[in-house]
Amino acid sequence: MDKPVVAVPAGDKPAELQIFDDQVGDGPEATAGSRVSVHYVGVAWSTGEQFDASWDRGAPLDFGLGAGQVIEGWDTGVQGMKVGGRRTLIIPPHQAYGSRGAPGAIAPNETLIFTVDLMDVR
Repeated sequence: MDKPVVAVPAGDKPAELQIFDDQVGDGPEATAGSRVSVHYVGVAWSTGEQFDASWDRGAPLDFGLGAGQVIEGWDTGVQGMKVGGRRTLIIPPHQAYGSRGAPGAIAPNETLIFTVDLMDVR
């Protein structure tokens, strides 16, 4: 897989988590309690600008799924993916960084768009 281009969709930003399977994988499924490895690109809804991408660092992110190690939108949105899959998550602020944002990267109350590639499940 290559780094995806992530665009802000037309219309109003959603109030709840939106999940879109861009490509369904055929490998093991990510479930709560498993350890996953993902590549991702994150874009702010308000600006359309990328604020983070594991692809740019050359290494995927590993985390325990459903363990609160990442934002709620990821803990929920990555579950059910299969290795080799690509999914777009549109995450409202209350399931992302909320009113605090992430200083220097994400504005307060920002809706986030991530395209996530599931590389491995352990």
